Amino acid sequence: MAASPARPRTAEPCGGTQRPGPDLAPALADPRVRCYSKRWVREVLARCGPCVRALLPGAGAEESQPGDALWNFETAVQENITINGEPWQETSDEDELQSGSDIKILEDQFDELIVETASKRKQCPRKIVVHIIKTMKAEQEILKLYKPVVKPQEIRPEPSQADCMADLRQVTGVTSKQIGEAMKSLPALIERAEGFSQALALQPVLELCKLRQEVFAGCKAKEENKIQSLITEVEITPTETAAKKNSVLKRRRPSDAIQLARYPLRRKRNSLNT
Repeated sequence: MAASPARPRTAEPCGGTQRPGPDLAPALADPRVRCYSKRWVREVLARCGPCVRALLPGAGAEESQPGDALWNFETAVQENITINGEPWQETSDEDELQSGSDIKILEDQFDELIVETASKRKQCPRKIVVHIIKTMKAEQEILKLYKPVVKPQEIRPEPSQADCMADLRQVTGVTSKQIGEAMKSLPALIERAEGFSQALALQPVLELCKLRQEVFAGCKAKEENKIQSLITEVEITPTETAAKKNSVLKRRRPSDAIQLARYPLRRKRNSLNT
């Protein structure tokens, strides 16, 4: 079955008012497929050959030979394509070879440009860095030599500031005198502070002494009470002679019990060895 060439379809304007623009005019004038290499089209047709042979058993009796079917398919494809805007029959293999050689030359030039740019990427930054360092050093030296011009101006006090300055001087004189007197009295204050600190340090000792005095005073009072209790006036009146008027007063000697209690005597031990 021969593949009939595709008929060009004309674009119908929508609504009957629109017309194709200048950009669409060439595409509508030449509906054929635009290709750029005759060799590539032949390779595609060679790959499509097995598919065409596989369709032969289902075809009609008119086209029973596989060669005729392939020839019809190739002619149909060739009629519906253009090579660089020209029909298939008008193009030659020499033009394709020339274009292929031009492409190869362009590829070689492109490779050379790639190599050149890669080498420049490695070399140029180093050169640029050297120049940048030189320029920065030169700028630093220029900045060192730069000296801004400053014109001194006379500061003239306003009339209102003169009174303020006089008051300020008077106040500063008084404050300086007060500071001098305070500095003179400072050693005496330091001595007083040291004495006060020493008194505070001795206060616990004084409290302890007072406590001891109170304790020992209580002990002495108890001893005196005991001694007074031992000394008693004894009045002896005989029972037989009631007519006697004179009474004899005797004073008891304090017993040695207190001394024995304080200082107990040790017992004598007789040695039996002698």
